[in-house]
Amino acid sequence: MEIVVALLMIVNNEIKEHRIQESMSICLKHKRIASRGETGTNIQHQCIRSKAELEDNIDGSKSIKKLILE
Repeated sequence: MEIVVALLMIVNNEIKEHRIQESMSICLKHKRIASRGETGTNIQHQCIRSKAELEDNIDGSKSIKKLILE
């Protein structure tokens, strides 16, 4: 379990996708880019710092297995 900065895509008040970001500033940059490209009204993007269970990918990168929201 680690503390990560994650960019969330929230659709109809449900987390549909989450991506690990290097820092909060990079997350906010990606949030702005994603928000400009979305045309749906029920889609939100949010940056959070949270505990998460991570898993290793085949290419050696890490991805979020489960967010622990407190």
